[in-house]
Order: sequence, then C-alpha cells, then structure tokens
Amino acid sequence: MNRKEHYAAVLDHFRREMPEVSTELEYASVFQLLVAVILSAQCTDKRINQVTPELFRRYPDARTMAQAEPGEVLDYISSVSYPNSKAAHLVQMARTLVEQHDGEVPSDMDELLRLPGVGRKTANVVQSIAFGQATLAVDTHVYRVSHRLGLVPRTANTPLKVEQTLLKYIAEADRPRAHHWLLLHGRYVCTSRAPHCDRCPLADLCPKLLEGSRLEH
Repeated sequence: MNRKEHYAAVLDHFRREMPEVSTELEYASVFQLLVAVILSAQCTDKRINQVTPELFRRYPDARTMAQAEPGEVLDYISSVSYPNSKAAHLVQMARTLVEQHDGEVPSDMDELLRLPGVGRKTANVVQSIAFGQATLAVDTHVYRVSHRLGLVPRTANTPLKVEQTLLKYIAEADRPRAHHWLLLHGRYVCTSRAPHCDRCPLADLCPKLLEGSRLEH
C-alpha cells in the first residue's frame, strides 16, 4: 500500500465513523473562539470550557477585553497553563483588534499572525472553524498521530512540514474535518504516553511508528 492508498483507507474510516465533527471548545462568536484557542495551548479543552463562561460573561467581545488590564483577565484564567503570558496576550490581542480591525477578527492568515498570542496553529483553527477555509491546523495531537499512522515521513519534523504533507494528500473538502479527526483520535485513542492500540479501529492500518512521534517544544 503506497502513501496515497494509505491516506484513502484512513480517511475513509474517519468519514464513515465521524462524518460530522468540530471543535470541543465552547464559544459564541469568532472573538470568543479565538480567545478559547489561544487559551487551549498546552491545556485541555475541558479545562478551557470550565474557565471561559465567566471570562466571556465579563469580556464578551474585543472592546470590553481591550479595556481590561492583564491582571484583571488573569483572575479568570489562573487555572490554565501559562496564565500570566496568556492574560497579557489576550489583552494585547483585543486592543489590536479594536485599534486595527474595528473589533472584528480578520480572516486573512497574515493579519491573524500579527495578533499577539496567535501562531500558525491558532490562525489555522480560526480560519477553518470560523471562516470555512480549507486549512489544517497541526497541534501536538495531529503531529503525533500523523507520524504514528505513517501519514507523514520522519523528515516532516516540524508542525509546518507535517501541515504541508497533510495538505498534499488531503482534499480541500476533507481538511476542516481532518484536523478534528486526527486531533480526537490522538486525544482519546492514540494518546501520548500509552496509546490504546488494543481498541484502535485503525490498528490493521497502523504501522505503529511510536518512536520520535512526539512534538518537541
């Protein structure tokens, strides 16, 4: 089975078993999605969903958050990873949106990347979920699963290289879902320290390339 055939088999499984899939983060606007994705870096969606209801009640949009100080936002997000830097980024990001984008989140990749606290993965997630663009975000789960399933070569040793390889083999129509397919498989089945190979529906297709599959920070 060549790589193209391998992709077809893996994607056919996901299309059949998870035809409708989206983020597990809870939000009510593009701005709130962006905030939640920034907060979710190196933190679980479950934890973020516990934090954001109160945060969004106090700061529902960019204009209200732009008026806050980082210390005020910190009070709401102190239980997430790296709360001090994230609080600073959120306030700076909100102020940039107000000053440069009339309080609205832009859809353009370059403009998203200019926002404080926004990297390529975050920008891809927002583009895909909020704006329906055919992007494919690579987080730690997607990186790990892509390597373990043999979807990318060992030379794809950065998130960008993984993204470029996945985009080469995954059709535009599948890309928004493919991010969630790989992410959820990594979150609940192909976990980092102890993958559940005994109950993995892709076991017969998986070469189990466990070594070197973790994203180095």
